[in-house]
Amino acid sequence: MRVEFIPVGQIVNAHGIRGEVKLNPHGFDPEFIAEFDTIYIAGKKTEVLHARVHKSTVLLTLPGVEDMNAALALKGKEVSVARDDIELDEGEYLDAELQGMTVYDAATNEALGQINRVLNYPAHKVYEVRGGAHEYLIPAVRGVFVDRVALDQNAMYIHMMKGLATDEN
Repeated sequence: MRVEFIPVGQIVNAHGIRGEVKLNPHGFDPEFIAEFDTIYIAGKKTEVLHARVHKSTVLLTLPGVEDMNAALALKGKEVSVARDDIELDEGEYLDAELQGMTVYDAATNEALGQINRVLNYPAHKVYEVRGGAHEYLIPAVRGVFVDRVALDQNAMYIHMMKGLATDEN
């Protein structure tokens, strides 16, 4: 399902006394987030004056945020970007687009459940599928586990293998 806004992180603190805010990314590389000129803080469109990566966070300079108190007022706010501002390669999808998607066995077209959440692991992502007869953990490996994604149909087709259901022996 194509969504309008993609949550990319949360403002977790002020950085210094000159109004910079520290954004903690959720599932995205800090470098990726630092490239955006426009973000949405708690749904409000905000232009980014300057962005830089600091360790695993993004430090943002925003208009009207000129001291520590103004920066602290944004603490805890969710930050999103417009989906139309994100360019992905063919066959790549964002976690927010996949959540809630119905998962089917590619061989039988049997519905297995919906993607409840996308888990991030060092090797690859894993899709947690719930709502069917079993709970599944599907590694996000295209061609091996994931056959195809039909975003317009809100459907993912996977190659079923023994051991994907969490309650199998």
